[in-house]
Amino acid sequence: MSDQEMTAIAVEGGKGPAEALKPARIPAPTPAEGEILIAVTAAGLNRADIAQRQGFYPPPPGAPSTLGMEVAGTVAKGAGRWREGDQVCALLGGGGYAEFVACDARHALPIPAGYDFVQAAGLPEAVITVYANVFEHGALKAGETLMVHGATSGIGVTAIQMAKAAGARVIATARGRDKAAEAGRLGADIVVDASAEDFEAVAKAHGGADVILDMVAGAYFAKNLDALNTGGRLVHIAALGGGTVELPIFKIMLKRVVVTGSTLRGRSADEKARLAAEVERVVWPWIASGKVKPVIDKVFPLTEAAAAHAYLDGDHVGKVVLAV
Repeated sequence: MSDQEMTAIAVEGGKGPAEALKPARIPAPTPAEGEILIAVTAAGLNRADIAQRQGFYPPPPGAPSTLGMEVAGTVAKGAGRWREGDQVCALLGGGGYAEFVACDARHALPIPAGYDFVQAAGLPEAVITVYANVFEHGALKAGETLMVHGATSGIGVTAIQMAKAAGARVIATARGRDKAAEAGRLGADIVVDASAEDFEAVAKAHGGADVILDMVAGAYFAKNLDALNTGGRLVHIAALGGGTVELPIFKIMLKRVVVTGSTLRGRSADEKARLAAEVERVVWPWIASGKVKPVIDKVFPLTEAAAAHAYLDGDHVGKVVLAV
C-alpha cells in the first residue's frame, strides 16, 4: 500500500482546537510482519483523542501520529488468523481516522454477528478499558456493587452493561436529570444526578460501593473513599476534575481500600493482545446474547472530524463515530 495515498485526518499545526482537524492526503500504511491492513469503514472517537489533539497525550512509540484508537472495517491484507475480506474491529495505538490502518493482528476482534461497522467501531476501546479496569484491577464479582461516574460516556454506558451482565449491582452518576435517567434505561439499578444530589450519601444509603470506576478524581476522590465499602477498590481512568489529590493513609488502612488506575494505550503489544483475547472469551458472548450493546449517539463523515470533536466535548450519550 505504501505507494498509494489515502485520506486521513491531521491536526493542523500539530495541536489545537477541534477546528484544527483537517482532511489530508498521506501515504497509506504498509503492514509490518504480524500486522493486518484494515480498510476502515468506521472509527470510534474517544476523549483521549481530544487530549492528543490538544497536545497532552502523544501516541506510543511507533504508532501513527494521526488520531484514532479504534476502528471497524474489512481486512485488506491478512496476517495471523485473519484473511482478506474478514470483517473486524480493532484496538489501535493511533491512526484510525483514515481510510486504511495497519494493526497488530492480535489486537483485532471479529465483528459480532448482527452488528454493523458503525456499532462495532464503538466497541474495542470502551470494552477493553472496562474489562481491564473494572474486572481485572477492580476485581468486580457477581453480587458486588459498582459505582460508575460519567455514566453516559462511551466508557460509562459500557461499564453499566458489562457489570450487569456479570451479575453486579450498579450505581450510576451523571450530570443532569436526563442523563441520569438514561443511565437507568441502560440498566443501572440506582441513578444519581451528580449536579443536584450527593453521590456519596446516595451510595451509602444503598449499602455502599465495592468498586468505583472514576474519570473525575479531584474533589470526587475523598467522596469516593467514603462511599466505598471495606475492602473496596477505587479505579481511575482519567482525572477531568484534577489529577492531584490528598491520600488519607489511615482511612485507606482502616477500610483496606485499594486505590489504582491505568491507561490502555501505553501497554505493550503483548499485554493488549492478552486483553483482546480475554475480552473475546468473556465479553463477546455477552454482546452476542444482547446483554451488552454498543450505544451510538451520532455518526459524522470522516471529513467532518472537527464537528465530531466539538460534539464529543458536549452532551452526548454513548459513542460518537466517524464513517469513512
